[in-house]
Amino acid sequence: MPGAFELVVDGTPQSHVNLDDPSELFFEYIVRMGHVIDQLKQPGEPITALHLGAGGLTLPRYIHATRPGSRQQVIELEPKLVELVRSALPLARGASIRVRYGDARSTLDKLPDGLRGAVDLLVVDVFGGATTPPQVTSREFYAAGAAFLAPDGVMLVNIADGGLSGSPGAAFARSQGATLVDVFGSPDRVAILAEPQVVRSRRFGNFVLVGSAAPLPLEWMPRLLAGGPHPAGLLTGDDLRDWTAGAPVTTDANAQGSPDPNRSIFQRRLGG
Repeated sequence: MPGAFELVVDGTPQSHVNLDDPSELFFEYIVRMGHVIDQLKQPGEPITALHLGAGGLTLPRYIHATRPGSRQQVIELEPKLVELVRSALPLARGASIRVRYGDARSTLDKLPDGLRGAVDLLVVDVFGGATTPPQVTSREFYAAGAAFLAPDGVMLVNIADGGLSGSPGAAFARSQGATLVDVFGSPDRVAILAEPQVVRSRRFGNFVLVGSAAPLPLEWMPRLLAGGPHPAGLLTGDDLRDWTAGAPVTTDANAQGSPDPNRSIFQRRLGG
């Protein structure tokens, strides 16, 4: 479509950006993340957002378009990637989006103290090629990120697992769900959005994990499901407790990266 571009890194689709309409989101998991962002505070109200992982800066652009005046910081490991994106896909004039370069985990310790306890939205979307590095999957990492959240702030995490190309029984995703429940203290403070076939490990795909220090508002849930993409599945509360039963909490001592998917998954996506 006119104005739309896709960022592909090492054969893996990373981002889709519509310069003509940054409020348009394309990839399934990004659409689900956008629905969660839409529920924060009042519609259109500016927020403070921290993004770990840049890609094509799709969500920072979305937030600027839908919540003008928002303050945003992005941490990205690869300066050349950001330089390429900014050159080929310029940010909107007046967008308050600051990019810091460095490893997502170690750079957290270097952020201004004024951000601690003040972030309305923390997005964790860190991939090295097609996989999530182990150092950003542990309880210690998520706890360090959660320390930046405002009392009603929300953490959004994107991971991939499931199917024959993922871990058996989506073990990686289940462990990540158990880890966020451990960090936030209750399955009522964590939700997982994904296609039901992905949740059942019948297909490889993305899981969007939502966590907050406050119980997630129940009125969000029907809207998150109704917003699509369809079919849509949501796990929280008792359902999430059952799904993560027996899954170990990931720590620095046992952390592993996400499973490496079959390359044909992305070839089919790109061909479609």
